[in-house]
Amino acid sequence: MDTVAEDYYALLGVSRNATADEIKRAYLRAARELHPDTNQGDPETEERFKAVNRAYETLRDPERRRRYDMFGPEGDRAGAGAGADPFGFGTPGAGGLGDLFDAFFGGGNPFGAQGRPGGRRGPTAGEDVETVLDLDLSEAVFGISREIALSLPTTCSTCDGSGARPGTTPVTCSMCNGLGEIRRVRPSVFGQMVTASPCTRCGGIGEEIPSPCPDCRGQGRRQEERSLLIEVPAGVDEGTTMRVSGRGASGVRGGPAGDVYVHLRIPPHPTITRDGWDLLSDLHVSMTQAALGVQVPFDTLDGSEVLTIHAGSNSGDEIRLRGRGVPHLRARGRGDFLVRVVVDTPAGLTKAQEDLLRALAAERGEEVAPPEAGLMSRLRGAFK
Repeated sequence: MDTVAEDYYALLGVSRNATADEIKRAYLRAARELHPDTNQGDPETEERFKAVNRAYETLRDPERRRRYDMFGPEGDRAGAGAGADPFGFGTPGAGGLGDLFDAFFGGGNPFGAQGRPGGRRGPTAGEDVETVLDLDLSEAVFGISREIALSLPTTCSTCDGSGARPGTTPVTCSMCNGLGEIRRVRPSVFGQMVTASPCTRCGGIGEEIPSPCPDCRGQGRRQEERSLLIEVPAGVDEGTTMRVSGRGASGVRGGPAGDVYVHLRIPPHPTITRDGWDLLSDLHVSMTQAALGVQVPFDTLDGSEVLTIHAGSNSGDEIRLRGRGVPHLRARGRGDFLVRVVVDTPAGLTKAQEDLLRALAAERGEEVAPPEAGLMSRLRGAFK
């Protein structure tokens, strides 16, 4: 073989510093293009296919790649060792044939369940179920137990999930002889290649039902209402999804149940907002309360507290209530409750109130707008 063909990186079309993932992707792409089954009667393509396999088997192994980088193909062959399995067949996590199966079978193993001929697929697992659970802010902060009702396929009590009429039993599938799959053998460059697909008669279960259950019609499950208790932990937030394993739809004919995914929805609170683990709210006080100071009751999610507004407070001042926020989901402690002071300017003043404020402004030397003229004064001024 010429020197170009012995350049494993060039064979795969990657650079010498390519990552393992880049090498694998390049190999799968080349294997699809060069596989003898798609290029029958082309000996040159078959040789290139073998060379690509040889290159990949070397470069996917860190130690063999190191020897190749140092000494070339001869160094790799010298270190590979007699009797080594060049394809990694049967080796957990190895490439080789397993990677070819990825390329040509979409990740499926053509040798049946567990990598061995003769493995039944078994009953199909049930579907996952999704639902939405509405909580108020207090329930999200402190957690809650809530029962929800679901309508979903449940194991048939009449046949106990077998799908067969009481007093009868399923029988071995006549098409697949109980294997649950149909196998086909075809020649390849490696010898005979076995491919497998689910049996269309029994759906991969390996059994037929001559006399189906009248209540579930051979499915082993039927639609029913089911109550499910959801334990919502303290501190969850809007958009959180909880998974309840094994409580979804029951599988066909005794198959395992799927999962339930509960999406939490938390409508906005009228006065409190959430910012991470902290809670935020406004406290409105009058101008005189802000100027002179006051103690006012304030409602938190933990209950009512008395807050002290110090004399001279301004809008935007914050009062931090430590440990009154949201509990941490995966740690101890809670966030804080931040109360923002909002000073309300009085409006709709009476004449006496306006006079008092003007007197205060004069006392403090503050310039204010002159009082508005009365209606008769404005009319007299208009005719002058």
